[in-house]
Amino acid sequence: HEQHVRHPRQGGKAYGFLKSQQEEKLNSINEAFLSDSKFADEEDLATKLDMFKQKYMEFDLNDKGDIDMMGLKRMLEKLGLAKTHLELKKMMSEVAGGPSKDTISYHDFLNMMLGKRNAILKLILMFEGMGKEQEQKDAGPPSRKTFADLP
Repeated sequence: HEQHVRHPRQGGKAYGFLKSQQEEKLNSINEAFLSDSKFADEEDLATKLDMFKQKYMEFDLNDKGDIDMMGLKRMLEKLGLAKTHLELKKMMSEVAGGPSKDTISYHDFLNMMLGKRNAILKLILMFEGMGKEQEQKDAGPPSRKTFADLP
């Protein structure tokens, strides 16, 4: 019975199902954070959690819904930030706030995003998020010049 469980990474109903399952799991973790008194003073917590969830789901998650080393590597490459294996390891142990784990769980991710420690990954994601918003404000309709347009 095992064969049909492991789906190829891309597309298909099964993939969509996995995504929605993952999202439900993330939602329930968000709920837990919302009712955690530790974050009671956090402004717009619900909004932030939703934003972090979207951000988290941009990563290639493994079948447990965690970010593994490859997922982190690919995400950073998408942002144009290729990192060495060593740097990735360091980033991951920073997020977990202890000895390096091989994955970043959503729980770890939220603790990093909401915590006081400035993990490198947090700074990258915050910066990237802000960059995106700036672009949208300035951009309006896309009027990106291509090299072909240059005189």
